[in-house]
Amino acid sequence: MNLPPALTAYRLLMRCAAPLAVPLLIQRARAGKEDRERRNERLGRPTFPRPPGRLVWLHGASVGESLVLASLVTEFAATHPELRFLVTTGTMTSARLMAKRLPPVARHQYLPIDTLSAVTGFLDYWKPDLAVFAESELWPNLVIETAQRGIPMALVNARMNDRSLANWHKRPDSARYLLGCFDWIGAADSRTRDGLENLTGQAVTLAGNLKLEARAEAPDPQALSQIRKQIGDRPVWLAASTHPGEEAIILYAHALTLKAHPDALLILAPRHPERGEDVARLIDKQGFRFARRSAGELPSAGQQIWLADTLGEMPLWYGAARLALIAGSLLPDIGGHNPIEASQAGAVVLSGEHTASFDDLYAVYRQHKAVITVSSAATIAAALEQVWSHRGPSLKAAKAAIIEASGGAMATSLAALETLLEHGKGAEIAP
Repeated sequence: MNLPPALTAYRLLMRCAAPLAVPLLIQRARAGKEDRERRNERLGRPTFPRPPGRLVWLHGASVGESLVLASLVTEFAATHPELRFLVTTGTMTSARLMAKRLPPVARHQYLPIDTLSAVTGFLDYWKPDLAVFAESELWPNLVIETAQRGIPMALVNARMNDRSLANWHKRPDSARYLLGCFDWIGAADSRTRDGLENLTGQAVTLAGNLKLEARAEAPDPQALSQIRKQIGDRPVWLAASTHPGEEAIILYAHALTLKAHPDALLILAPRHPERGEDVARLIDKQGFRFARRSAGELPSAGQQIWLADTLGEMPLWYGAARLALIAGSLLPDIGGHNPIEASQAGAVVLSGEHTASFDDLYAVYRQHKAVITVSSAATIAAALEQVWSHRGPSLKAAKAAIIEASGGAMATSLAALETLLEHGKGAEIAP
């Protein structure tokens, strides 16, 4: 195996770091970042038997990718009932989501850490007939060892922003080697396709964005009804998936909004709910009266903010607010977040200017006048006024944008996976 020097060094480093794996996992479990009951899965020691027959293994990093994979599994299983599926992810949130979303023919396991012993233990046990990676999380040992076993490999919904592509270009030999392990790559957008073709010198299929065809989880109807009853007729807006630095802008925007709408309610949902305590301190320091979802509180008429510092409840917030600022976009270097779930839930979308990770999607949204772009607290407050006075984007426009942007990604990706499964590694797949 003639690896580029950087990959050789990485494998040596991971071999030396292997003895630290268990202490690190224990420490992460204490911090609430690992499932202590399922630690063996992270060490490449599976917790349930491999099902008989052909097995398709799919991997995605976290919640967004796992939703894509759950949709792929459902579609694949509908036409190939004889197949069984293994889905791996790396976060506790995605594991809980997969427990609810995967069909009976699929099971979830945590991804093994990228030591050689964990990876080989995982692959030797499961012996997948096809390996499907989603988006951009490529652990070198996992990719290399999968390819060495001759397992057909696909990279679906490949999506990289300019910074990710620039990082790949810093190690072009490693990038070409790892990407060359895949028999088929389906890019989610033209930027990724062009960037990967430039890196690899090989044709990459512009398949379209699978996330646009992955239905988000519907909110619990009883919980949503209770929330709507509690809020009543108050004007309400959601700041979804906020990051450090954005909350201050959002709180100032809400302060401006309260001058014209004293009963307005802001639902503030941090991207990482474990930041809830920090965000609560900031809200309190600014003098707002607020309720905390993590404490089981519902907002009273006199409270101006509802801090939604819980996991897995974003569908509730979209359904309750019907107007959402998709955060991660107010400051540089985050890249924005996907607006599709908000649109599917019937919420009008606002976004900041910094959406590098979803530029193609937001370009289509803007073309259909399905989003209001904001840049400051004042423009956020003005956008809220516009929507509440029925002069904002229509949900029909958002639906049209989603249809145009998806580009038939599911059908294209499934056709490529079926070809690889039937014909094996090196199969010819039409672009």
